Amino acid sequence: MTFISLLLVGGVGVAGAFGALARYSLGRFLAERVGSRFPVGTFVINITGAFLIGLLFALTGHKVISSSAQLVLATGFLGGYTTFSTMNWEGMQLARGGSTWLSLLYLAGSLLVGLLAASLGLVLGGGL
Repeated sequence: MTFISLLLVGGVGVAGAFGALARYSLGRFLAERVGSRFPVGTFVINITGAFLIGLLFALTGHKVISSSAQLVLATGFLGGYTTFSTMNWEGMQLARGGSTWLSLLYLAGSLLVGLLAASLGLVLGGGL
C-alpha cells in the first residue's frame, strides 16, 4: 500500500467518524423537537445524504472536486452519515408496533424521495 493510499484510508476513516457524529447529532436534535412516531431524523438524514452524494458525483464528473475528495466525502462522511440499517430497523419496529401503513410509507418514501434527492443533486451539480 502506498503512502497516498494510506492517507486516503485514513481520510475515509476520519470523515466516517465525523459523518457518524453528524448523524447522531442531527437525529437527536430532530427527535427532541419533532417527537413523532415517524422516524423523522433518519428520514431527513438519508434524504440529505442521498442529495449530497448525487451532488458529489456530479461535481467530480465536472472536475470541480477530485476523485480522492469524492472518495473521502462520499464513502467516508456520507457513509457514516447515512444509515440504511437504522432505516430498516425503524421500519420494522413501526410494523411490529401495529403501524403497518406508516412503516410502508416510511420505507417506500425513503427509497423514492432518496432517489429523487440523489437525482436533484446530480442535476444541480451538473449545472455548475
